[in-house]
Amino acid sequence: MVKAVVGEETQLKQAEDRLAQSALPTQVGLVIGKLSSNLDRGFVFDLIPTPLNDAGDPASSLLESSKDDKKKGPKSKSQSSVDSSSLAIDKDWVAEHARQVSKMLSGGMKVIGIYVWVGDSAFKNSTIVLCQTLKGVADAAPLSETDLDERILIHICYSPRRWTCRNYSLGSSISSSNLRPCDFKMGKVITSLQKFRCLYNFDLRLPIYKNASSVQTLPDVLRHGISVHAKELKGAKAIIDGNLLVNDEPCTSDGLHEVELLLPFMKNASTEACSQKEVIGVIVFSGSVCSFGYINSKEPISQVVADIKEDIILSLQSRLDIICDEADGDTDQTNGESKESDEKMTLETCTSQLAIHLLRKTTNLSLPRRVFIPWLGDLFVCDYLQSSETHEVLKDHCVELLSMDTTIDTTTILEPEIEPPKVIATSFWDVAVPLDPAASSSSSKNSGVVETSRGETSGNTAKSANFNIIIAAFFLFLSVIVGYVLIIIKRS
Repeated sequence: MVKAVVGEETQLKQAEDRLAQSALPTQVGLVIGKLSSNLDRGFVFDLIPTPLNDAGDPASSLLESSKDDKKKGPKSKSQSSVDSSSLAIDKDWVAEHARQVSKMLSGGMKVIGIYVWVGDSAFKNSTIVLCQTLKGVADAAPLSETDLDERILIHICYSPRRWTCRNYSLGSSISSSNLRPCDFKMGKVITSLQKFRCLYNFDLRLPIYKNASSVQTLPDVLRHGISVHAKELKGAKAIIDGNLLVNDEPCTSDGLHEVELLLPFMKNASTEACSQKEVIGVIVFSGSVCSFGYINSKEPISQVVADIKEDIILSLQSRLDIICDEADGDTDQTNGESKESDEKMTLETCTSQLAIHLLRKTTNLSLPRRVFIPWLGDLFVCDYLQSSETHEVLKDHCVELLSMDTTIDTTTILEPEIEPPKVIATSFWDVAVPLDPAASSSSSKNSGVVETSRGETSGNTAKSANFNIIIAAFFLFLSVIVGYVLIIIKRS
C-alpha cells in the first residue's frame, strides 16, 4: 500500500506555474511516475495534461447545479454557484490518453494516476466521477504488479493554493470513502534514479497447425507466441555490468548499467508435442528489442530486471498493435473496391483479417522500430517508426501526447535496435491445401518424394543397424575366445 508520495519538485512547480498562468477553471491529466511495493511509496516524475478531444473540447469542465441548495441558508448568487459546481470529465478520452502514453514509457515508468486542477468545493462535489476516471485509466494502462491495486489522485487547488494527494483502491467499490489521504511532498526524484539498459535478441519459431480449433490469423499466432515467451522470459537470469545477479540488493554505483538476459535451457514443449503431419507452416519471429529501466536508489536491482522484462514484452505487443491498426485502416479505405486475388495479398494489407492458412508464399514483414527521445534529465520516452516514417512523426506524437517542447533536437534521438523485429511466414500449403488439379498433382509428387525419402532413410537405417549387430557379435565372440585362452595360460 502506498503510504507516501514524493514528487519531482522542478517539474511540479513548472506545472503549477503553467496552470496558474492559463487561467483555466479546471484541467485533468495523467500522473507519470512509479509505485514501489518494496518501499510503500509513490514517485511522481511529471504531470501531463490530457489534450483536447476530437471535437476540440477540453477533457474536463465545470458544471453548475440547476437547483439551489436551500438547506445552506441564504447566500449570494455567486457564492451559491461556486459551492454547487462540479466536474464533468470525458472519462473515455482520458483513458485513451493513458493507453497511448503508457506505450511511450520505458521500463519502470507508468501512468500511476491522474491530477486535477480545480477549486476545493468542486473537487468535493466530484469524487465519484474522479473515482470512475481513475478506474478507467487503470484499465487502459494496467500495472504489472498484482499487489499494487491502487492509483493516486493529486488535487491542485487554486483557492487556496495547495497540493493534496489521495490513493484509490481499485478493488473496492466506487465511492468517495475509497479515496484515502496519503503524505505528499516534493523533492529530488529524477536525480536519485538508477539507469539500466538492455538490448535483448530473440528468435522464436511459432508453428502453424493444420487442425486448429479455429481459423488462425497472424496476430493470433504472434500474440500467443509472445505470451508464451513472456513466461519463459520471467525465468531468465540477469547479468548486470558483466556480473551475474545473485544478491538482491540496491545498486550503489552511478552511471548507465548494462543488462543481459540469459534464458534457461528448456525444451520447447509446444514444438515437441506436435508431429510433422500436424504442422503445415512456421512463423519466424526474430529481432532485437532495446529497453531502458529506472529504479529508485533504495529499490532492489531485481525490480528493474522485472521492469525490463515486462517492457520487452509490452514493446513487442505495441508493435503488433500498430501493424494491426494500420491494416484495419487500410481495409476500411479499400472497402467496396475490387479485391486482388489471395496470391497477391500481402501481410501489410491484410494482417488482421487474412487466415494464416491462405498464405501460399514465404512472406516477410518488418515491425516498427523503437526509438528513444530524451525527456526529463537522463530519462527517455519511446515511440515507434515504420520504415517510411521520419522523425517529424515523433515530434507530433511527443507534442500531442506528452506536451513536450516542439523544438526536439533530432540528433539526440536514439535508435539502438540493430535489427528491428521482423516476421517471416514460411508455408507448406502447396502440399497441405492444393489449389487446383495441377497443384494437387504437384502435391502428390512432392508427397511421393517425401515418402520415398523416408523409405530410403528407413532402409539405410535398417542396414546400418544390422551391420552394427554383426560387429558387436564378432567382438563378443572374440572376447570370449581371448578370455578362454588367458584362463588356460594362467592354469598352465
